[in-house]
Amino acid sequence: MTVKSTTDVDRAVGLRIATLRKAKGLSQTDLGQHVGVTFQQIQKYEKGQNRIASGRLQQIAQFFEVPMSALFGEGEPQGQDEMFPFLAEPGAIEILAAYASIEDSDLRRDVLSIVRTASRLSVRQTG
Repeated sequence: MTVKSTTDVDRAVGLRIATLRKAKGLSQTDLGQHVGVTFQQIQKYEKGQNRIASGRLQQIAQFFEVPMSALFGEGEPQGQDEMFPFLAEPGAIEILAAYASIEDSDLRRDVLSIVRTASRLSVRQTG
């Protein structure tokens, strides 16, 4: 019997699932309960450690109200794949949602400036 290892596609699908789940404010337990698996299994799916059966992929896509092809990145504009690793960072979805809720354009610009400055300071401290 040949054991198939996970691939880059498995990891990319897992990353999209994690991003969709976080964007909806759901826990791994919430998603697991909906599709009938433990949160540990969702964790393995999201990290690309375990492959996801097609039936389960369909359940997940239906739960998120997206076509299955969206889990594979089909139909995304060129280069959009590059954003998923950033969105998987802890707190990324929350900071993006908070930023999007700021209606004042001057305040948005100021917040962006603060984040850029913090990023530069962080790079200096670790570099």
